[in-house]
Amino acid sequence: MQNKGIVRIFAILFGLVCIYQLSYTYLTYTKEKEAEAYAIQKHPGEDASRLREVAQRVYLDSIGKEEIFAGISYNDAKDKELNKGLDLEGGINVILQISVKDILKGLANNSKDPSFNQALLATDELQKDSQNNYIDDFFSEFEKIPDAKLASPDIFANKNLSDDIIYDMTNDQVEPVLKKKIDESIASAFEVLRKRIDKFGVTQPNIQRLGESGRILVELPGAKDIERVRSLVTSTAQLEFWDVYKSEEMFSFLFSANNLLKEQTDKVEKIKENVEENTEVDSTNVDTTQVDSLKTDADAAIDDLLADAEDSTNVETQVNPLFDLVAGQGGQGGPVLVSVLKKNADQFMAYLNDPKVRALLPAEQRYAKFAWGKAEKDSEILDLYAIKGNRDNSPELSGGVITDARQEFNQVGKVTVTMQMDGKGAKKWEEMTGRAFTQRSQIAVVLDNVVYSAPGVTTGAISGGRSEITGDFSIEEGQDLANVLRAGKLPASADIIQSEVVGPSLGQEAIDSGIMSFAIALVLILIWMIFYYGKAGAFADVALVVNILFIFGVLAGLKAVLTLPGIAGIVLTIGMSVDANVLIFERIREELAKGKSQADAIKDGFSNALSSILDANITTGLTGLILLIIGTGPIKGFATTLLIGILTSLFTAIFVTRLFIDGYGKNGKELAFSTGATKNLFKNVNIDFLKKRKVAYAISLVIILAGAGSLATQGLDYGVDFVGGRTYTVRFAKDVVPTDVEKDLIATFESAQAKIYGSNNQLKITTKYKVDETGEEIDAEISNKLYTALQPYLTDGLTYDEFTNGDEDKQVGIMRSMKVGPTIADDIKQAAFWSVLGSLIVVFMYILLRFRRWQFSLGAVAAVFHDVLIVLGIFSLTYKFMPFNMEIDQAFIAAILTVIGYSLNDTVVVFDRIREFFKEHTGWSLDKNVNGALNSTLSRTLNTSLTTLLVLIAIFIFAVPLRGFMFSLIIGVLVGTYSSLFIATPIMHDTIRKVGLKDKAPKEEEKKK
Repeated sequence: MQNKGIVRIFAILFGLVCIYQLSYTYLTYTKEKEAEAYAIQKHPGEDASRLREVAQRVYLDSIGKEEIFAGISYNDAKDKELNKGLDLEGGINVILQISVKDILKGLANNSKDPSFNQALLATDELQKDSQNNYIDDFFSEFEKIPDAKLASPDIFANKNLSDDIIYDMTNDQVEPVLKKKIDESIASAFEVLRKRIDKFGVTQPNIQRLGESGRILVELPGAKDIERVRSLVTSTAQLEFWDVYKSEEMFSFLFSANNLLKEQTDKVEKIKENVEENTEVDSTNVDTTQVDSLKTDADAAIDDLLADAEDSTNVETQVNPLFDLVAGQGGQGGPVLVSVLKKNADQFMAYLNDPKVRALLPAEQRYAKFAWGKAEKDSEILDLYAIKGNRDNSPELSGGVITDARQEFNQVGKVTVTMQMDGKGAKKWEEMTGRAFTQRSQIAVVLDNVVYSAPGVTTGAISGGRSEITGDFSIEEGQDLANVLRAGKLPASADIIQSEVVGPSLGQEAIDSGIMSFAIALVLILIWMIFYYGKAGAFADVALVVNILFIFGVLAGLKAVLTLPGIAGIVLTIGMSVDANVLIFERIREELAKGKSQADAIKDGFSNALSSILDANITTGLTGLILLIIGTGPIKGFATTLLIGILTSLFTAIFVTRLFIDGYGKNGKELAFSTGATKNLFKNVNIDFLKKRKVAYAISLVIILAGAGSLATQGLDYGVDFVGGRTYTVRFAKDVVPTDVEKDLIATFESAQAKIYGSNNQLKITTKYKVDETGEEIDAEISNKLYTALQPYLTDGLTYDEFTNGDEDKQVGIMRSMKVGPTIADDIKQAAFWSVLGSLIVVFMYILLRFRRWQFSLGAVAAVFHDVLIVLGIFSLTYKFMPFNMEIDQAFIAAILTVIGYSLNDTVVVFDRIREFFKEHTGWSLDKNVNGALNSTLSRTLNTSLTTLLVLIAIFIFAVPLRGFMFSLIIGVLVGTYSSLFIATPIMHDTIRKVGLKDKAPKEEEKKK
């Protein structure tokens, strides 16, 4: 090898850089351990986990800027440490869908135009099964409406868009303008969210736009208060200031409303009495169909009278339907009308918004809006306000005028949020406060339709634009509100269409299992290499350790995120690194067997193996690249480590191993590339693989047909990634029987599954209940139902908060949760299909380019299809009785693509040797060349497969969450090794013969055969 000095210097410098990058992670780790010890000492006991968490954070904040080493502070080290993903650190990952519909309605000034609203409704329906963006589907639906114009003055040719859209523009001219406006709104939403998250206090947050679909990915590793995060990212922050009615101004209306509802109740009672009288007849003469008809008519009458309120109130026991729900009266002259228990709030508001009830409002109050106040902490009571609305339903002053907001404390020590307005807002605020002072009225501060406060004005008009929001805030709530107001409001609602929540204790368990599997796999490979190759194997082991240092150093330097699948990718990379060394050592052994000197054998061995190594790693790298481009979350983490590992493996195998081998042998020392037990292993193997190909075809056909039959009859166990729904990993204090739990869940959710996940006291629970609905209320409803359904199996005294929210010591309850909406599930399925198809096309083209014969490409791709079909078939045949999770999800697609890469890796090595034999043995027959190449690579094929299987089995045993993923890879490696010998090569051989490639062997040799 030339330029050894440069390679040595580069390797040393690169190693030092990697150590430097990883030193930040070490410094962070030591300080966090100190903080943890401090928190435990200050707050001992099992019930003090939350206090310890706060104490640990306070400790780290206090030392954040102190120098640890060489001018590096904890804050500096934290910013540059190796990032850990959600599955290793816990936290929340959400994909938000910014409502393009809301943006369109805003651009159209909430137009009432029938064509516009008809197109919106049609688009909503179309989007349920469509893969297009909302705006594209809207345009296509709008075009279906005869004579409908986007540039109508009633739609988009309005005052707000007058500079961009004019009346005589065609629909085709308006469309790009709207797309630009929507893109600007989504960009604005992205910036608003970024500003909010930057102030949230989570280290290493990740926020990014996903294409042009209006979707935004938010990842917050380490976040523990999940509800707080959800509120932060979904709150539109629609801040408004409204005048409010005094309680006495609305009492007459409330009294009239109660009387009307009471009259309706009395009518219902009379109808029921009539039904009972008419049905009390001799049962021997009664016509049951007439009785049923009477009861049905009565029920219909009751439903008609009570409208939307029939489900929530027991009308038989009511005296005053409205006032019976009142828990307290508002004060004279104050803005609070009444107080109502939270459980009755929906019913009370349904009464007030009933059209017949609202008709009782006098003309001057017909635009009144009713809104609840912010609930005080630990209170079950809500206050009701009446806001002075208007025809346009628009406030005099909105939050757009806020230039700054801060969390502060008032004179009595309560948390408040102070705001500063711009000039225009200050002028309007002075006008509103002056009017309120004169009329002795109040101004309601409304955020997202909730009244936070409704203060009066006692000192005259307020100038300067400074104001204050009061309420029963905690410090964190006050900080979040100030951050939201300062960052600005979202231009449209943001719904969580996919979310994943991982508890911190589950993350720590993942780290432990990942490290364990990594260590076991590494030790097994180090021992095997020394056992098989002796001292040369020890040199390969050193290069392998250097390779691992390089991988982690590059990950830290690139600020990539390390995930559990990422660790699996690194461990798999170890197997590939070994493969490169095995290829080199096997070629060196061949050269030594030819009688060459050690120096020449080493030189030729490295040179001859280079082509196979490059081809094998490039094909695997292509599949990894497709994973990186198309994949998300854990798949992207797996692909990142795989690609980095391929590059570092190539460098260490080709150059670092060579440095050690050349250095050892430069003084004439003999270096054996085998041990006594392996010296003659596979030396004189002469298997006629091609003769056995028909048997292999038959075996493969039987397995594939069995799998296809299973796929057609019982299918696959699709995860929520592909079908949508919610899944929860729930841990119990004792072992549970999944079938028993599933029965109780089905009774609650109608559709649910419960499977053992890891140990017998942990279940993976999946449900499609309300899969089409989004929002915090729906998520909370389903969590509550889950908590209630699991009561018989949970620890006595476990509260709902303990069940849903996690701390670092959590051992019972929801350890992990995930939600995928049906729309994004369709997108994931489509991305998975294209990733597999794209991988096959790219690899086909690469092999065609390298081998210049389409028969090689056909053989490789046929073997890949063969391997994928068998893996799918085995999953279909076994998922119902296997003791671990075998769902088809994004991780499974990553496994399929890895199987493709591995199968191609193996096949390309064989093809490369066949090509070499074609050139060297021009007088041999086609069959002899192919069989000779297969036999010469058999040692490498089996050796690589064995080391890779050792790695995968180690992960399978110790990394419980990855067992399904590892099972698919284990099957893939076994089938891939088989197919490279008995499927890919025979198909290539048979197609070459069919197209009439002339056999260059002498006729005499052919006759002998």
